[in-house]
Amino acid sequence: MAELDDAYANAAHIPGSADYPPRWGRAAEALREGLIEQGLADLDLSYGDSPRQRFDLFHPGAEAKGLLVFVHGGYWLRFDKSVWSHLAAGALSHGWAVAMPSYDLCPQVGIADITQQIAKAVTTAAAMVAGPIVLAGHSAGGHLVTRMLQPGLLPDTVAARLRHVLSISPVSDLRPLMRTSMNADFKLNDASARAESPALMVERLPVPVTVWVGADERPVFLDQARWLAEAWGCGHVVEEGKHHFDVIDALAEADSPMMHRLLG
Repeated sequence: MAELDDAYANAAHIPGSADYPPRWGRAAEALREGLIEQGLADLDLSYGDSPRQRFDLFHPGAEAKGLLVFVHGGYWLRFDKSVWSHLAAGALSHGWAVAMPSYDLCPQVGIADITQQIAKAVTTAAAMVAGPIVLAGHSAGGHLVTRMLQPGLLPDTVAARLRHVLSISPVSDLRPLMRTSMNADFKLNDASARAESPALMVERLPVPVTVWVGADERPVFLDQARWLAEAWGCGHVVEEGKHHFDVIDALAEADSPMMHRLLG
């Protein structure tokens, strides 16, 4: 076991952690089926060459007020878009369209490659929905949505539409991950870890950002959230009573403080 394996292990410290992915999957499937029946779901839209470079686009019942792109977590190693569809419910109820991409996983690709893929996914979805764009991501997804604020990563026409980025329980400084066993798949070195660390980004697009983390998360995730908030001087919410697996539930709730912060 590498030095920081336990520090970055979420499931081992969450009671009933094994029950969460099946529960997410059931809720996601139920929401998708309901939207398919209403003709409000476009599934498996391509944004790149590989089979995993696909996204689902969910529509509200009327013309969309804008677009939310949600990027899932899983340490860039696991999961896909099908597990998270239910988290679109909050934004849909406010009249926003929601895009949820999958992406290639490590070690088949590197984290920098995934960043480029998400930029392509955001750009492709943005061409399909008019209006403002907000980004939200959880854990590794929190890393990926904040990386979108690197100047030049998104086309200027897309970047100009960004209104808010919500980074939930992000990994903002990748250098500690070099001291975990996961780095056998990440293959990070100091230079690549620095280059992919949002907390170390000097130049950023002038877009409002909120960092959101559960108060009951692992200490390193509280640190990672604080490092990003301090480096960027942005909003920082530590939600009482929430851990790494249930802090995202609020995205499914129309009237949650998280949804009101995200959509304004």
